[in-house]
Amino acid sequence: MREMILCKLGEVVLKGLNRRSFEDKLIGNLRRRTAKCGNFRIYSKQSTIYVEPVNDESDLTAAYAACKQVFGVIAVSRALPCEKDVQAIIRTAKDYLASEFARAKDFKVESKRADKTFPLTSIQLSQQVGGALHQAFPRCAVNVHDPELTVFIEIRDDAAYVHGPAEAGAGGLPIGMGGSAVSLLSGGIDSPVASYMMAKRGVSLEMVHFFSPPYTSDAAKEKVLELAQLLTPWCGRLTVHIVPFTEIQEQIRMNCPEDHFTLIMRRFMMRLAQRVADEVRAKALVTGECLGQVASQTMEALRVSEDVAELPVLRPLIGMDKEEIIRISRKIGTFDTSILPYEDCCTVFTPRHPKTKPHVEEVRELEAVLDIDALCDRAMAGRERVRIKL
Repeated sequence: MREMILCKLGEVVLKGLNRRSFEDKLIGNLRRRTAKCGNFRIYSKQSTIYVEPVNDESDLTAAYAACKQVFGVIAVSRALPCEKDVQAIIRTAKDYLASEFARAKDFKVESKRADKTFPLTSIQLSQQVGGALHQAFPRCAVNVHDPELTVFIEIRDDAAYVHGPAEAGAGGLPIGMGGSAVSLLSGGIDSPVASYMMAKRGVSLEMVHFFSPPYTSDAAKEKVLELAQLLTPWCGRLTVHIVPFTEIQEQIRMNCPEDHFTLIMRRFMMRLAQRVADEVRAKALVTGECLGQVASQTMEALRVSEDVAELPVLRPLIGMDKEEIIRISRKIGTFDTSILPYEDCCTVFTPRHPKTKPHVEEVRELEAVLDIDALCDRAMAGRERVRIKL
């Protein structure tokens, strides 16, 4: 029997009558993520998804890394199946975990018996296997309370599985089960984290980025595309809609009060994101806004910016502080790119004294001097679509 991967389900097991559809979606996502690693048979049994290599050419290490980034999986372990026989289990544990025993100073055995026809109880199996392993590795002491190594044995319908400690999976829900949304992606720290957090809730994403040449450079645009690429192991394939924003910002600067520049700019971003959402049939907009972080993210300012959106505006970072956001950014691998010192359209024409407590009616009046529909039409006409693959 070949070494394989066991993916344990998280929230999916709580879905009642809808559980099958969640499992099917998760299996499909796992198939797509592991396809580049070789040929795998992927199937579900007893609240576990099995990722089994079909031949020796399959890259199990790469598939294991990919499985850890698939939302819906709470834990991942490499395991070796064997016959449901005590001596076969002991032999498998000795051979398969020999290197782990060489490094550990103490161990214990934990057994789970999903197949209740197996003649030994879980405790009896652990005792027999633990005793045999202690004889085989006498320098590794038995410690049932806080061991360095835990040997797991799972007795399932088709085989027994031996493995060491599992690693944490991505958790959350399978992408595609939470609907679709358009995420506003800048070059900063927050918006990639917000995108990751919505993908974790099963939301499939399309990205919108606002590009303002000559005030923002091609290097700044490439930085955003790199962020999108870094998100694909978590979010799957992405399309980034790059929308030219220079004319809109220049018209705002020429015709609107300086202290309202950012607020009116944010309203245009929402309008354009809404247009993209309508086109791709998304059900919500996603932003990286965090309450009180900057002047445009006060409660009053958020009310002003979402006034023009017809769809719900999801803000997964709204109650987080910066250190929490940075910690997630490091975890998902976007932080080092996010802090590269390239300009962003949000920093173009930044007011010296931005309005922090605006009123919706006042902002509507101030932007009425602009030909809003025509500006949005021209921006959408100049849009570039970039597809980011896994």
